[in-house]
This record gives sequence, structure tokens and C-alpha cells, in this order.
Amino acid sequence: MTDEQLDRRVRDADPYRPEVVAHLDGVAQNLLEEIMSTPVLESVTEPPGQRRSRPRRRLMSGLASAGIAAAILGVVFGTSILKTEQPGSHEASPETNSTSEAPGTTTYSAMVLKAAEENPRLLIDQPGWKATHVDGFAERAGSITYSNGGRSIRMSWYQASEYDGRYKDRLQISKPESVQVDRWPGHLFRYSEREFEVILQPRDGSMVEVRTATAYTRADFDRVLASVIRVDARTWLAALPAEIVTPERLDERRAAVLADVPLPPGFDPATVNVEGVNDSDQFGIQVLGPVGCAWITEWTRAKKSGDDAALRRAADALRSSHNWKALQQIDKGGYWADGFWEIADTVAAGKPIHPKMFNPCNPEE
Repeated sequence: MTDEQLDRRVRDADPYRPEVVAHLDGVAQNLLEEIMSTPVLESVTEPPGQRRSRPRRRLMSGLASAGIAAAILGVVFGTSILKTEQPGSHEASPETNSTSEAPGTTTYSAMVLKAAEENPRLLIDQPGWKATHVDGFAERAGSITYSNGGRSIRMSWYQASEYDGRYKDRLQISKPESVQVDRWPGHLFRYSEREFEVILQPRDGSMVEVRTATAYTRADFDRVLASVIRVDARTWLAALPAEIVTPERLDERRAAVLADVPLPPGFDPATVNVEGVNDSDQFGIQVLGPVGCAWITEWTRAKKSGDDAALRRAADALRSSHNWKALQQIDKGGYWADGFWEIADTVAAGKPIHPKMFNPCNPEE
């Protein structure tokens, strides 16, 4: 049996799931709490060569406790169901697959589930940590930022074929230190006394980089790494921000972003390709970037051809970007909007664009 299969059996045997506890009366809940009160030791980040006997014992003891609790609660829970079910309400459970959902749960398209299943799906299993930014995941590429108060961690994943090049690049930063993240081997690199990154080795076609997005001590970073776990697709998707934009909502959200945005001549919003799942800010950036680029291109064309009317329209459109609601919302979460407004005002005023200035026509920005 693999470690992942063992983890899955522990989760399946867990009698403390909310859907189970919700049906228990006070006595049964107290009994469950006594059974499951065995202390659990936190895992630690350690080199892959060391044996991890303690976590194994912890998993086995957890499985044993869960099994005992499940056996006892089988009687209690069965009685509870008999008390709450009404005559004629019992129905056979339908078969489920990767796209079926229980009543009241979030429904994900097959496309989103497939993308999630093909990605690493790492979460920080500590209180207070939330996913705050998601930058499209599709074709084994994307990033997600987790935040807790003033601390942030960014996880980025790429195709496994990029591992060698990215690893060699980090060798210019510092000497690598062997670590493991939820039994996934990797290497830690130190950018400074307060900035660290772990590159995990390729697994299932993907590689992952876990990097501090705010200042950390090494001890603090180690504690976060020790709490990172790999989860199933639905658990990972459920942890994403509520306002994420999934492919099936693309047309609706794109129209909302462009509601007060003047479109350049010949510009077709449907041609804006936004891949994967994104939070609202990243989605807005991927939609408004091409619009800004098209207006800059139109201004340049009008200037060269002496089309004064078109030149004024382009300049007015670029100046109006300060009033675009979606861009104002993006401004609250970062500096992208500031860069957009700077170049928009520069072009509208007829001033030259500095080579180092942000430019929405550059897809890397």
C-alpha cells in the first residue's frame, strides 16, 4: 500500500466529518470527542534520506482510533438516521463519478476538474491560511498565493520538462538543501536571510516552486512547509477564492469587465483568450491588457497616418481608463493598474514610451 492510499483510507475512516457529526446527538458527540482526543504530533521538514517512522505510527494510530470510533458510531449513527428519516424518504444512492456532486455542493465543469486533477493541488493545512490569488491553471501551469495576515506563500507549477533549467538557474542563488514537502522530495534555496524557495522534483508530469512572498525566518518557513499537504481535486478547488472565474463563466465575466470600457476599432472581445481558472483580478488583467494594447496600437497608427479624429478617440479612450471600474478594482490589490495608467497617460499626451515602462502589449508583463 502506498502512502497516498494509506492517507486516503485514514480520511475515509474519519468519523469526525461534518456530514457525520451533524446527525449525532450530544451524547454521541461527547463519545466521539473522547475517542478522537489522542494527541497528534506535527510533521517536520526533513531530508528525504531519513526514516519517517513517527508519522507512520501516527497514521496507523489515527487509523485505529478512526476505526474504533467508526465501529461505535455505526450503531449510534444508524439509530440517529432512523430517528430523522421520514417514511418513504429513503432512496438508493446514485453512482457518482468525477463530475457528479452531492446536493448543496459546488458544481465544477469536467474541464475544471480535469485541470485540477492534472495539477499538484497543494494546500497549507494550518488555521488562518487562505488562497488569495489564482493565476490560471491549464496545461500544467499556474500559480496560487496563500495568505495569513501579513504573511504570504506563492506556489507555482510548471511542466516537468522545465525542472532541469529552473533547478540549474537556482544553483546560481545558493547551495541546495534537501527537504521534503508532504513526502515530496525537493531542494531549498536561500535568496537572503528572509527569502526562501523550495523546488520540488517532477511528479505526475509537473514540478512545483514554493516561495516566500513576504519576509520569513527559516524556522517560520520550515513550519509552513511542514503543514503543506496534497489533496484531491474537489478539496483543492473548494479552497480557491469564491470569486474565481471558471471557463464556463468566461463570457459573462468578460462582458462585466468590459461594461464601461470603450473598445478599439475592430476589436473582438471573444478573441481574448483567458485560460484556466483565475481570481477576479488576474482575469481582469488578462482581459484589459489586450484592450489597452489595441488602443496604443490604434493611437500609433493614427499618429503615423495623420488621422486626427482617430488620434483623439484613442487618446480619450486611454485617458478614460482611470474610470474603468474593473481597473479600479485591480488597483486595490497591486501595481498593475498603476503601470497601465502611466503608459496610457504617456501615450495620450504624445510623449515617448520609456523602454522600461510597463507596456500591456508585452505579454510577459
